[in-house]
Amino acid sequence: MDNKLFELGILIGRFQTFHSGHEDIFNKAVKICGRVGVFIGSSQEKGTYKNPFSYETRERILKKVFGDSIEVFPLPDIGVGNNSKWGDYVLENVVKRFGKAPDLLISGKEERRLDWFDSINGVSIAELYVPKTIEISATAMREMFINDDYENWKRYTNPVLWDKYESLRAEVLSAKDNTFTDSI
Repeated sequence: MDNKLFELGILIGRFQTFHSGHEDIFNKAVKICGRVGVFIGSSQEKGTYKNPFSYETRERILKKVFGDSIEVFPLPDIGVGNNSKWGDYVLENVVKRFGKAPDLLISGKEERRLDWFDSINGVSIAELYVPKTIEISATAMREMFINDDYENWKRYTNPVLWDKYESLRAEVLSAKDNTFTDSI
């Protein structure tokens, strides 16, 4: 575990689109966890305004920024919302991938997520809430693509991704008018 505080930390998000606020949370997770599992929610969604990028695109973005310091997995929606049934599903996926429950759930949202695991007896999962220090959202990032605001987009994007701007922008533009979504 290399003197890390936690053996296994997990992050869950859509990352539509990944930005420096997400990166801040990931950096903290990598610093304190021996292994970091990233579960990309709504992994079945793509080609819509809210979810323009496929799972594969989001996975490539994360791996380009973090390499082997994270492990990335799909987490399709199951239509139940944020509750203990969702938590059971998340935990089932984590155990399937890692052979154990996580020690830590890392989150950047204000809402508490530990109630996801209320129905699971004998599981103790710590929570790390990382306060927002960078005022940016994935919605704002998508709007930067739509408005072709490359300079502002760069301010909130890791430089290793700058050469992907045109291809990512093309995906957002092709999806911008599709407001349909199956995700909750």
